[in-house]
Amino acid sequence: MKITLETLKRRVGQAYSALRCCRLCPHDCGVDRTRGKAGVCGIKKIAKVASHNVHTGEEPPISGTKGSGTIFFSSCNLKCKFCQNYPISQLRHGSDAPPERLAEMMLWLQKEGCHNINLVTASHVVPQFLAGLYIARKSEMTLPIVYNSSGYDGLESLKLLDGVIDVYMPDIKYGSNEIALSYSSAPGYWDSVRPVIKEMYRQVGDLKIGKDRIATGGLIIRHLVLPADGAGTEKVLKFIAEEISKETHISFMSQYFPAHKALDHPILKRRLTKEEWNKALKILHRFGLENGWIQPY
Repeated sequence: MKITLETLKRRVGQAYSALRCCRLCPHDCGVDRTRGKAGVCGIKKIAKVASHNVHTGEEPPISGTKGSGTIFFSSCNLKCKFCQNYPISQLRHGSDAPPERLAEMMLWLQKEGCHNINLVTASHVVPQFLAGLYIARKSEMTLPIVYNSSGYDGLESLKLLDGVIDVYMPDIKYGSNEIALSYSSAPGYWDSVRPVIKEMYRQVGDLKIGKDRIATGGLIIRHLVLPADGAGTEKVLKFIAEEISKETHISFMSQYFPAHKALDHPILKRRLTKEEWNKALKILHRFGLENGWIQPY
């Protein structure tokens, strides 16, 4: 159920209180970001944005015919060795975007005719987003909100987003804590992502698509298959099938290519092989996960 403006205003206050001893993601940095300190994400009180634009390359019910209104936040709480967007995620390229500026972006994207507002990598700036959304909602921004994350989110943050987010679109990157730590500097990723996905599903359920073929709510899970089964694909798909729902829409991706520090890594320096991709597809079908999109190899 969508929350009222008054409730949203209260959430903004609660969210900024959480910034004073930041526990917004599983890193649990505990720093006071309202006083100019920064944890792993490197972002203090003011969010940074790398770009905001009409994006036509998302999954079909997100981009639709008019595009998704993407706001690409700078920085990230992961440090993926193979990140294709590392200048934004790790070098933090972008400009400061206080709440008033975030609201302007949302209103502009609505004016451009986008189907939704798509928050890319917002796990570390949930309070700032909520403040911007409050201003935008007061100015009659009515678009649904898509939350596009790595899955390394904090349960405290997700509770603040209950009734705010219409479509959750997280990755499940890894089925192993050890690989997640090695490849993405994400301690306890597998232990963290499972309750996160369950909470997202509790809030929005299976994907719902309107008569115009645009998503109105629900969960989409993205999974990128990695070389040498680095993503732990079987464990990930087993979890979705047995603990979330076999009706879950999955964006199953073959697009991995070496980028950033992966070029010097003994495993990540190569692309996925056709044999590895076919094996992953067989696992997907074995678990009966038939909803979603399979990227061509």
